[in-house]
Amino acid sequence: MMRTFRLIDLAEQIGGTLRGNADLAISSIAPLDKATSEQITFISNAKFRDKLSQSQAGAIIVNAEDMPFCHAQQNIIVVANPYLAYALLAQYMDSTPKAAHNIHPSAVIAEDVKLGNNVSIGANAVIESGVELGDNVVIGAGCFIGKNSTLGAGTQLWANVSVYHNVKIGSHCLIQSSAVIGSDGFGYANDKGQWIKIPQTGGVIIGDRVEIGACTCIDRGALDPTVIEDNVIIDNLCQIAHNVHIGFGTAIAGGVIMAGSLKVGRFCQIGGASVINGHMEICDGAIITGMGMVMRPITEKGIYSSGIPLQKNKAWRKTAALVMNIDDMNKRLKALEKNRENTTT
Repeated sequence: MMRTFRLIDLAEQIGGTLRGNADLAISSIAPLDKATSEQITFISNAKFRDKLSQSQAGAIIVNAEDMPFCHAQQNIIVVANPYLAYALLAQYMDSTPKAAHNIHPSAVIAEDVKLGNNVSIGANAVIESGVELGDNVVIGAGCFIGKNSTLGAGTQLWANVSVYHNVKIGSHCLIQSSAVIGSDGFGYANDKGQWIKIPQTGGVIIGDRVEIGACTCIDRGALDPTVIEDNVIIDNLCQIAHNVHIGFGTAIAGGVIMAGSLKVGRFCQIGGASVINGHMEICDGAIITGMGMVMRPITEKGIYSSGIPLQKNKAWRKTAALVMNIDDMNKRLKALEKNRENTTT
């Protein structure tokens, strides 16, 4: 049977002011134009105000400015920030199952592993010697935790996550399926055409409340560790190379590639599919839009972009042809400027 919530309880959960039926049973959250009488919705963009009075939702979360656009019979909860209220409500009503329950008999756990209270470990997981798992840690099916690694209280790993040896993961982290933490950094020396591997011994340190997306790879450091500070969120399919340091509260969208020894500041936002050079720094608060190619340090807070926006193929061909001729055009321009200087003198 589906769980329901009283509307007054939801209002109290998000600190909102309720107008309407306090005892209305709400089953879930839905979009503004699709919500039914048993669901709650929200509006976070003023351009959708004209849809408020038409919504069939059982209740709507609005701010004070949007409230007049609702009709008198609608149940509403008034808050300062409806989108934040939606996030908090989604957490409160979340029905996502845990990655594991209890300790499955097929899990392979070394004798000296230190288990906190209420730890869950899924089928076929492997936990090696010297590992420490804090209270309420959840390890999904098929995960691997290498020697001497630690996971803080409340951290959850979904299925098939690999955590190599000597990795430290803080509390209340969430790591999605098939992420790899602590794989070797790309370190080699060249001896007359032969690649000589450099063992990567630095490990990885991940702070508290960090979220890491599916299939993302975070390499271990060569000597010092790779560091991900508290409250960082990293999307799917990202590559974080060895000895990268990512500051508090930074958000990284899908498909981002970071080269080694890069230092990213606090509260940065990095758009999807961006590529960032290594051995340099990005300052606090920098915003890099999608498909950014960052080849030099960023020293001033601001919004940075690169790449060519999508065009129809015919227009793009003309743009590409112009780009290919830039060097020739530059030489001709310099020749004209030099000729003009000679003429005027």
